[in-house]
Amino acid sequence: MDSFIAHILVVDDDDGIRSLVKKYLNENNYLVTTANSAEDAVEKTNIIEFDLIILDIMMPGKNGLEFIQENKKKLDTPIILLTAKGESNERIEGLEVGADDYLPKPFEPKELVLRIQNIIKKTSKHDQKRIIEFENIKIDLNKQLIIKNKIENKINNTEKIILEKMINNPGKTFSREDIGFLIDLNKERSIDVIITRLRKKIEIDPKNPKFLQTIRGAGYVLWIK
Repeated sequence: MDSFIAHILVVDDDDGIRSLVKKYLNENNYLVTTANSAEDAVEKTNIIEFDLIILDIMMPGKNGLEFIQENKKKLDTPIILLTAKGESNERIEGLEVGADDYLPKPFEPKELVLRIQNIIKKTSKHDQKRIIEFENIKIDLNKQLIIKNKIENKINNTEKIILEKMINNPGKTFSREDIGFLIDLNKERSIDVIITRLRKKIEIDPKNPKFLQTIRGAGYVLWIK
């Protein structure tokens, strides 16, 4: 997949539902991260800014409604609730506390995609930087290109995800764990390789980086004006 429509967090304690939804959304050009509990979802939303959350109501520990009540204001992220057939009161309460839509189980995956499309059209963020220029470098996330001294370098989807987050959070240090959450990768060495590859495309002297720097013991930061 060279590009994706949106990054979605699927929160459900049922392994089968998480796998099914992730597979179907991947096939429809969505990037998907999963969480098996409300607590797991909180950890991931603290690191990743998702475009939409698909949230089951009934889960062990904190349920979906408690997750919304505690996190909706902080997240400002649209939420689709997954509910069992008989949970009409929970659906109403979910909408009252801030959910944007709900879908009763069992559901047709195609209907879920249509609901996602409708919500993203209404709530798409237009303030995210997609194209930036500094010195002799231009990063165009829409075309997935880095142009350095008039030479074009393609970036893959993984590099695009990392750059998009860093560009919209200039000066923020991202640990290897932060980056791993972003791209669903937990091998630190592999993350270092990706950063090295990005430096070759961005930096004039990749061995002495000026923009994509290492903060010793903390992670990586993108310095741009």
